[in-house]
Amino acid sequence: MANPGLPVPAHPLLRALILLGAPGAGKGTQAKEVARIYDVPHLSTGDMFREHVARGTELGSRAKPIMESGKLVPDEIVLGMVEERVARKDCAAGFVLDGFPRTLPQAERLEEILGRLPLRRALAVNLLVDEEAIVRRIASRRTCKSCGAIYSAGAKMPRVEAVCDACGGPIVQRPDDREDVVRQRLATYNEQTRPVVEFYRRRSQLLELDGSKDIAAVQHELLALLARLHQQ
Repeated sequence: MANPGLPVPAHPLLRALILLGAPGAGKGTQAKEVARIYDVPHLSTGDMFREHVARGTELGSRAKPIMESGKLVPDEIVLGMVEERVARKDCAAGFVLDGFPRTLPQAERLEEILGRLPLRRALAVNLLVDEEAIVRRIASRRTCKSCGAIYSAGAKMPRVEAVCDACGGPIVQRPDDREDVVRQRLATYNEQTRPVVEFYRRRSQLLELDGSKDIAAVQHELLALLARLHQQ
C-alpha cells in the first residue's frame, strides 16, 4: 500500500515511465516506490545484466566478459535486453525505467521499441537538483558493508556512529561516493545524458520536478502528476 497521505492510484500506469536526473537526484528511490505503488515492474539495466548472465542467455554470454573487464556494454546488447524485458506479460500494464536511457542513441532506439507496445506514449520525468547539493548529498552518504543499508546527512544517520542500525555491520564510504568521483560522474552525466533530457523535451514527453525536496514530497508530486495525466 502507498504511504499515508499519498495519492492512491485509481488507474493503471499503462505507459513506460522513464526517471531521469543526475547521479544522486533520487531517481532510483522514486522509481522503486512508484513501481511498487502501481504494482508494475521496476526495470534497471543492472538487474537485466545480472539476470541474463545467471540464465546463461546469448545476450548474457556476450555481456559477461565485457562487464568483467569493466568496459561499457554496447548498446546493441543493452537494447536487446531491454526489448526482451519490456515484451514480457508483467509489463502489459506499464513499467518504470530507472537509469535508462543514458545516451541519445539509446533514447532514439528505445522509442522505436516502445512504439511497438500497446501502451500510452512514454513519459520522461526529470528530477532537478542543484549540482552542489548533489555533491554534498552523495559525499555525505555512507553504506553498510554487510547489508547495504544507506545513511546520509540530513536524512538518516545511524544511532551509533559507524555502526549499522539494521545489522550492526560497519558503515563505510564507497569509493564512488567520494567528492572527486562524484564531480566526475556529474561531468559525464552533463556530456552524455543531458541530451536525452532535451530529446524528450523536443518530443513533448518531458516533465520536470524539483528533486531537492524530501523523498515523500517528490513522491507525492510525481503521483499527483501521473493521476492528472491519466485524466487527459
